[in-house]
This record gives sequence, C-alpha cells and structure tokens, in this order.
Amino acid sequence: MHNQLNLDATERRRATFAMNLSFVVGFALLGLKVTAYWLTQSSAIFSDAAESVIHVVAVGFAVYSLRLSYRPPDRRFPFGYEKISFFSAGVEGGLICLAALAIIVVAAERLLTKAPVENLTTGMILVLIASLLTGFLGWYLVRLGKRQRSLVLEANGRHVATDSLTSFGVVAGLLLVKFTGWQPLDPLVAFAVALQILYSGFLMLRSSFGGLMDWVDPETDHEVRQALDTIATDMGIQYHALRIRNTGRGANIEVHLLLPYEMPLGDAHHVATSVELRLAASLPYPVQLSTHMEALEDHADIHPMEQTHLPPAG
Repeated sequence: MHNQLNLDATERRRATFAMNLSFVVGFALLGLKVTAYWLTQSSAIFSDAAESVIHVVAVGFAVYSLRLSYRPPDRRFPFGYEKISFFSAGVEGGLICLAALAIIVVAAERLLTKAPVENLTTGMILVLIASLLTGFLGWYLVRLGKRQRSLVLEANGRHVATDSLTSFGVVAGLLLVKFTGWQPLDPLVAFAVALQILYSGFLMLRSSFGGLMDWVDPETDHEVRQALDTIATDMGIQYHALRIRNTGRGANIEVHLLLPYEMPLGDAHHVATSVELRLAASLPYPVQLSTHMEALEDHADIHPMEQTHLPPAG
C-alpha cells in the first residue's frame, strides 16, 4: 500500500521560495565578500568568499533537486524522486571540501610571501553584514527543512549557517590583525576556517552516503517501532522483518505481519490494511508502506533464523 502524503501547495511554494531566496542572497553575499577581498587582499576573507562561490553553485543544484523531489512515483522510479536530496547533499559536501583545499593553498602561499592586508575596517564591515544576513537565512532554512523533513532545505540551511559562523570567525581574526598588527594572523585564520569548512563538508558527505546506503536513522527507527508496537498490541498481532528506508523527506517501510493460519484471506487483508492506515496516520511524515502476511503457527519452521518481534506486554 502506498500512502504518499505530499506537501500541500502552500508548503511547496514556501520551500521553493526559500531555496530561490537562498540562491539570490547567495549571489548578493558573494558580491559583498569579493568586494571585501578586493579591498583587503585578506586570505581570511578569500576563504569566506570561496565558500560563498561553492554555496551559489550548490544552491543551484539544490533548487533543481527540490523541484525534482516533488515528482510523484512513476514506472521508471516507482519509489519516487525524493532520494535526489541525498545526491544534492553529497554534491554540496564535495564542493565544500574542494573549497577548503583551495583556501589552504592560497593561505599557505600568502603566509610564505607575507603579503600585507589593507583596508581592514571596510572589509570587516562588509563581511559582518554578510555574516548577519547568512545567519538569519541559515536559521530560516534549517527550521523550514526540519518542519518539512526536507534534506535539501536542511542541508542548505546548515551550509548557510556554517558560512555565517565562518564569517564571524573571519571578522574576529581580522580584528586581532588590526589591533596587534601581526600580519601572519590573517592566513592562520584562513587555515582555521578551512578546517572548519572541511569538517562541515565531511558531515554532509556522511549524511549523503548514509541516505544512499539506506542507513537507518535511530530516531526514525524508534518512532516506527513504537508506533507498530502500539498497533500490534491493540490488534493482538505480531510482526517481524521491519525495514525502513529514509527517502529524504519521508520513509519507505516494509513489515511482515504474523496472522493466524486459519484466518480467511479477506480478513487478513483487512487487518493488514488497518495496520497500514494506522501506522501512516501515526507518523509525522510521508510514508510508502508495504506489508507481507505470514502464518503465525509455522513461521518459526519456515524462517528458523529470523526473530519475531513481539509487542511489549500490557
């Protein structure tokens, strides 16, 4: 049984607006940071601008991914297109890691050549404005992504939030350069920023690989098992072979129901349908649910290596 509870038109428009906003703001912030770098020739500001370049490219792919993820299942993709969100997170994470490596190269070069930093006050003001804007945008995207269980939105929001923290770090480093006059602090701050960006990219890559490899999120697993335990107890049945696949916004769930051998097929189908409807209604996200019916009495003989999951007593 498929119970695809797609977002309504309002939520879709809100998600699309959020991604388009991220794209437009990304271009504007990139302009601010490039201007700041041109004025100061700061390695730290270069690191911030490089991440913004990656952000604009990644958001462009994320906009496409979000639009594609809303397509309903078809003959070519019977489970839908939602898993494109994991590809989007992977692309963004990979680009972030490449940006971090580029920052390290530039910072090392400037550390060796001891190139001076100029116009620090103007550059810091521009970067500070950019950091405040990205901080608000990141908070908005993560909040909306969690509410809609959209990995595309949440991953982009976390990247934007990371960008905001990076910018604050750059401003703090440049303040130290301004007040101490020690120029090597600038490339050293860039090194620190690069390591932080690299870690952020690693987390996004891990999330992408986990989704593509059908790693089960512990929170989702707990929610589904808790709901199934309640339903099984109420209906006096047992289940096993529960499998959960995260789609990026919802879940594909498979479960085997153990029913009395003598139960008529029609009644067994009615029980399975009731379980499917109740489980789908009890979960706060879209699901595609499939049930398989087996006889309780001879299950252990046919599947001796599998363990039946009994609902908790009481």
